[in-house]
Amino acid sequence: MVTKPTPDATRRSEKSRRAIYDAALALVAEVGYPKTTIEGIAARAGVGKQTIYRWWPSKADVLMEAFLDLGEQAAEAAGEATYALPDTGDLAADLKAALRATVDELKDPTFEAPSRALAAESVVNEPLCRQVVAKVLEPSLQLYADRLRAAQEAGHVRPEVDPRIALELFVSPLAQRWLQRTAPITHEYTDALVDYALHGLAPR
Repeated sequence: MVTKPTPDATRRSEKSRRAIYDAALALVAEVGYPKTTIEGIAARAGVGKQTIYRWWPSKADVLMEAFLDLGEQAAEAAGEATYALPDTGDLAADLKAALRATVDELKDPTFEAPSRALAAESVVNEPLCRQVVAKVLEPSLQLYADRLRAAQEAGHVRPEVDPRIALELFVSPLAQRWLQRTAPITHEYTDALVDYALHGLAPR
């Protein structure tokens, strides 16, 4: 008598979870966040909607987790074991490199749709806003703060400068331009932000 192997529930759950991530990201890109529903995600993923509700309380939570997973996959594909800004000893060059990479990601359709959806929903969804700040924004901002502190220790930034305020000089304008679509975001634009932030507007 041949004994059939016991189904691996863990593998089955992971397959379903992955399908749900993919479905949520695809629907947000295709129809937008307002028209994306749990029912639509479930149908696209080939699972019952109760499966989704068993793991997540809302579509916002599904999208949030799918977006974080997307970032982790991108980091793995790029071979990035740890997150850190470059530290070549040239602060301006390092900040420009980091911001150029951010521009490329924000303009990548794979990331842009879920990023915009989460940003828009965060305005009216306070619990989601707290998640976005804690899990997406804060880790990124901390990298800039750490790099600026390293520059302070090297004598490249005045010791009295608050890194958390200083980083807003180049991060916040980029975020605002991207959110409001007032003008294109480009490498040239972020390079200028860094130059203005580090050198000010006074004649040299």
